Amino acid sequence: MRVIETAADLAEGAAHLAAACPIWAKMLPQIGPLPLRRQPGGFGALRDAVVSQQLSVASAAAIGRKLAAAGLDGAPAILSASDEALRACGLSAQKIRYLRGIATADLDFDALALMPDEQAIAVLTALPGIGRWTAEIYLMFALGRADAFCPDDLALQEAVRMLYGLPERPRGRALADMARPWQPWRSVAARGLWAYYRIAKGREGIA
Repeated sequence: MRVIETAADLAEGAAHLAAACPIWAKMLPQIGPLPLRRQPGGFGALRDAVVSQQLSVASAAAIGRKLAAAGLDGAPAILSASDEALRACGLSAQKIRYLRGIATADLDFDALALMPDEQAIAVLTALPGIGRWTAEIYLMFALGRADAFCPDDLALQEAVRMLYGLPERPRGRALADMARPWQPWRSVAARGLWAYYRIAKGREGIA
């Protein structure tokens, strides 16, 4: 399986997208270099993904900073902390339950990194609070999978609607079908679409 590690990998993926579609060939130079956005795998990446659910990037980052400042960003600390301490960092009761459930699952992250995409997604979505979107985000940025994609992501759907001049957002299966020509670099396509969304909307994206 192909893994994105460097800017050169992103450039290779972008070249594929430009060759596959003239719309991409026109759009990519307008958005500038794509962000690598790699992060270490493990509990911290899942914690960040859960925290970011239904929040802006800025809001999720603020919670992450509060957790780190309070020394409550690791699995043992989250398990031993009181609800009040975690809520003071900005976590909802639901996300506290999710993070404690993930912390107690004792997931083998090294084995996860060697699994094919769909197997890894199945393992992740068996954890509390981890839906397919969160699992796909983990595959993209913690495992660096080059062909991971999030067809249910609203920002990606809206970006495709604007980019292709569609009357409405392509949802779920429709976006997955549109993304087939972008294989095996759909993770690069997602980065490009999020960047395009932020520029087109004139504000920070949601993912």
